[in-house]
Amino acid sequence: MTDIVKRYNVPEQLFWLRGPRSGPPVEYDARAGMWNVYGYPELQEVLGDPATFSSDTMRVVPKSMKPSSEDFSLDGFITQIDPPGHGKLRKLVSSAFTRKVVADLEPRIAALTHELLDAARDRGRLELVTDLAYPLPVIVIAELLGVPSSDRALFKQWADALFQRDAKVSLAEPADAQKVDIQATLRPWKEMSGYLAAHATERKRQPRTDLLTRLVEAEVDGERLPDDQVVNFAIVLLLAGHITTTMLLGNTVLCLDAYPEQQDRARADRASIPAVIEESLRLFTPFALLGRATTREAELGGVTIPADQMVMVWLGSANRDPRQFPDPVAFDPGRAPNPHLAFGHGIHFCLGAPLARLEGRVALNILLDRFNPLRTDPDDPVEFMPAPTMTGIRRLPLV
Repeated sequence: MTDIVKRYNVPEQLFWLRGPRSGPPVEYDARAGMWNVYGYPELQEVLGDPATFSSDTMRVVPKSMKPSSEDFSLDGFITQIDPPGHGKLRKLVSSAFTRKVVADLEPRIAALTHELLDAARDRGRLELVTDLAYPLPVIVIAELLGVPSSDRALFKQWADALFQRDAKVSLAEPADAQKVDIQATLRPWKEMSGYLAAHATERKRQPRTDLLTRLVEAEVDGERLPDDQVVNFAIVLLLAGHITTTMLLGNTVLCLDAYPEQQDRARADRASIPAVIEESLRLFTPFALLGRATTREAELGGVTIPADQMVMVWLGSANRDPRQFPDPVAFDPGRAPNPHLAFGHGIHFCLGAPLARLEGRVALNILLDRFNPLRTDPDDPVEFMPAPTMTGIRRLPLV
């Protein structure tokens, strides 16, 4: 892993890529006013106990750091909702991601992959993220939702504004003392909300056979979802539905470039590609950080965390815990079992994980068919996303 860090100039803020931690599994950061959980079993405990470790993190954020309710509403953000409301909302879209529905998308995913690679070939170069890893999953999720995939430049603009910021937030300092531009963060939310609200309004007039229509017409406890919930749910699906796969593809290709012997094995035995993807997810965990808030005092990792505390759980670090993964810094697709936490754990396990895995498998098979070897351009450096909460490639030129 050290060789990968040096070879690809991994940013310092992605500290978990620099080897397993030597410190305790749970620590308090007095400067940030938050608790950090780094250990695998401790993180499993947090994610498996929503009654103690709530997803409603805004509850413990100081009022001075919260946007007004007029500017921003979290209604419908399933990632911020605890049981029983979480289960009810999850059921609304779970039928859109069943095993059969996802499997039936394979021909469309393959056709899109070839189309995108053909277009890149005609331009005479291939930059993996711009030409394939971003447009492929965003087209798929846009078609499922029922919004124009031709608007994907807009989606990318909003996603970049939200997820490629390197801001460090502290709950222990006044908001005005931090370099946190709340309005800059809210701007893409407002634009995206307005865009999806317009489509949702149109579905009320003219329903279609798409996921957005299903949300507009859905009922919970006999009542239709409020407009804010419909829009926010659609935002989660649109963003989470493509960003994870974008990072998964870039990270996996990077691993196969760094370990050419593993690329040769995958090329010779295509049945091993799912294991390659799983090991990439463990080693380069796309969403490296999640937040939780304690509802009561909790014992964790030998320390006591008081009630009403922000708890940051580092998936990227837990996936390198030597207590769970022998030789954790090695890229070993033969690792079995490989119970990584890249898609989360417990009730919030990623709803779109089967789709992300399918998109990754199909795209990698086609890349291996069309590129031999599949390797990065030594004269054009790889660029990582700068956000410390994510592990992903922003730019990956291929030869």
